[in-house]
Amino acid sequence: MAQHQSSHAAHGDSHGAAHGHASVKSYVIGFVLAVILTVIPFKIVMDGTMDRGTILWIILGMGVVQIVVHLKYFLHLDSSNEQRGNVIAFLFTVLILFIVLAGSLWIMHNMNANMMPMAH
Repeated sequence: MAQHQSSHAAHGDSHGAAHGHASVKSYVIGFVLAVILTVIPFKIVMDGTMDRGTILWIILGMGVVQIVVHLKYFLHLDSSNEQRGNVIAFLFTVLILFIVLAGSLWIMHNMNANMMPMAH
């Protein structure tokens, strides 16, 4: 029984801060950044002082930055060797999503162009 308990202690000691375990500080920083990146576009839209195109680009930019914040602070993806497999899996997922979305839009565009009713 003593051997069993010591193996758990040894296993627990092998996990350090370098293995991607997050701290409360990391989660708080991520949360604050996510809130800021949500409030800024909301405020811009509610003010209504900018044109629609500018608002769209600001929302898109803030959304991309927020994706990066979530990947770093909540999913803990980084460029370390331990995360290489996770990063590759994430990039593959992004590629597949891009193919599916772009293909769907292409198909819908072609269907719309080819199935429009003829003018009488």
